[in-house]
Amino acid sequence: MKLKAFLIALAILAVVVGGVVGVKGLQIGRLIASGKEEGGPPPETVSTAPVTAARWDRAVESVGSMRAVQGADLSTESSGVVTKIHFENGQKVNEGDLLVELDTQTEEANLRSAEAEADLARTVYERTRRLRVNNTVPQSDMDAAESQMRKMNALVEQLKSTLREKQVRAPFSGHLGIREVNLGQFVDHGDKIVSLQSLDPIFVDFLLPQQLLSQLKAGLPLRVLTDVYPGKVFDGELTAVNTEIDPVTRNIRLQGTLQNPEGLLRPGMFGRVLLSLGEADEVIAIPLTAVITATYGDSVFVVEEKTDEQGSKKLVANQRFIRTGRSEGDFIAVTEGLKPGETVVAAGAFKLRNGSAIEVNNDMAPQPERAPRPEDS
Repeated sequence: MKLKAFLIALAILAVVVGGVVGVKGLQIGRLIASGKEEGGPPPETVSTAPVTAARWDRAVESVGSMRAVQGADLSTESSGVVTKIHFENGQKVNEGDLLVELDTQTEEANLRSAEAEADLARTVYERTRRLRVNNTVPQSDMDAAESQMRKMNALVEQLKSTLREKQVRAPFSGHLGIREVNLGQFVDHGDKIVSLQSLDPIFVDFLLPQQLLSQLKAGLPLRVLTDVYPGKVFDGELTAVNTEIDPVTRNIRLQGTLQNPEGLLRPGMFGRVLLSLGEADEVIAIPLTAVITATYGDSVFVVEEKTDEQGSKKLVANQRFIRTGRSEGDFIAVTEGLKPGETVVAAGAFKLRNGSAIEVNNDMAPQPERAPRPEDS
């Protein structure tokens, strides 16, 4: 009896499973038939871009650091107490402007005393010279009077020089930093008073590998971009190539000069340096977003027109492997695999497979640029 019940249950289970399989098979068959009637899955919406021929400057990129054409930490030549400060933090000054004065009361008193003695020595010398004309005094008195006069004149000049050392003046025109002293403060010889930097023009120092040495010469144009001012380009030129190469890194140090009339660039700031190496290269360019990067190589989806069995035309995307070169802005150069005039999928390629039907919509697609300047960064 148990065996009979088991066999009946097994038969019922087989009927149920067979029914389910049959229903699902019928549904799949209907879907396949419907797909054939409608021409396959619906097309994917993508944006496209043309493959274009362009001329790109032969340029190399490096990271540079700004440096003032003239810069110095100003200090005193002698010690003393600060009595006057003639500048404000961040002020622009001209060459020779008086910045700081130290206490000079003792030196001024010594100078007045020395000037009085110098006047007396000059008077004695003039009197002795007149007497010597008549041989009233010996030549030795004349020599002693002249020597005393010269000695006192030298002492006066020495004290005047000491007084000048109590003043700090701007050695060149530029912008001052933040002062390091206060009124009444005692400063010693060599103590920093304030930093002075000349900001226009300004140097940019950067490094390039030695392989480029034969192509480097003064006068080559360069551009500098910095994240402090997103989208702003500072133009300049290469002004110096170092005479030696670093034996450790095998890099050569270069110096460019940038115009900086607004003082936006400051010493110590870093930025991207784009140095042009001369004549432009002919390249085939596509947007960077069109390239699909994989371990087995880079590829793009090329848009092609295809005619189906009913004679209607539709767009399909076929995958093609390419070789890429250098990039510039939102574009990348293609060295192999594409030719000008073709069209590639610029956005939406991630959802495609080889031969996928597509529908093009470029209304909302962003426009790539060789020198993008985003408003916000």
